[in-house]
Amino acid sequence: MQRYFSKAQEDEFLLSKDDSYHVIKVMRNKIGDFVEVVMDEEVYICEIVAINNDDVTLIKREKIDSDSELPCQVTIAQSLVKEQKMDYILQKSCELGVYKIIPLNTTRSVVKLDKKETKKLDRWHKILKEASEQSKRVVIPTIEPVSSVADLTKLSYDLKILCTVNELSTTLKRVLSKDLNGARIILVIGPEGGFTKEEEKILIDNGYISTSFGNRILRTETASLYALSIINYVLMR
Repeated sequence: MQRYFSKAQEDEFLLSKDDSYHVIKVMRNKIGDFVEVVMDEEVYICEIVAINNDDVTLIKREKIDSDSELPCQVTIAQSLVKEQKMDYILQKSCELGVYKIIPLNTTRSVVKLDKKETKKLDRWHKILKEASEQSKRVVIPTIEPVSSVADLTKLSYDLKILCTVNELSTTLKRVLSKDLNGARIILVIGPEGGFTKEEEKILIDNGYISTSFGNRILRTETASLYALSIINYVLMR
């Protein structure tokens, strides 16, 4: 059953224009069909009671239990990469339970974006929304404005992980050995050329743990998914 998100509070409500189009044109749903709708992190089975032009009206029929979120909040600070790779990272990290994503300008980032960029953020939010619906989540990960390494030093987290290729770094296994339930975690992922020594020093001096993923060098689009997969395994219930 297809899932959609809504901010409406009433028992009867309309889907957004985009979602209504998806219901009518893509899924070919008709009056009397049922869909899942998430409101305020609660999931409801809803019946389609009216289709007027491009608007779909739904009524709540049943509330259902959902336990699809990680028991901790994981933020990915992802260095900017080319569009296709960024889309992939957003989609897959959402499927793996990321809570928030911070696009990151770094010295060696191939792509540079202004902090006032909004069109990209809107597009990225749409990707996260669709991935959340597909993976049956009850929240849509937040996409923050483009940030810098200096901006990351001002953030407060229970566990701050800097992913690096430094051979002297602590292993990810050791860093994740503590109880993660309820923790707020941030993972900082470098660009294709890696962080500069100056950037790494800034982060380490501000409480980020220099962390290694092992003997192999991972692509930037692999690193966040690798770490999220391990966190999912550690927290597996």
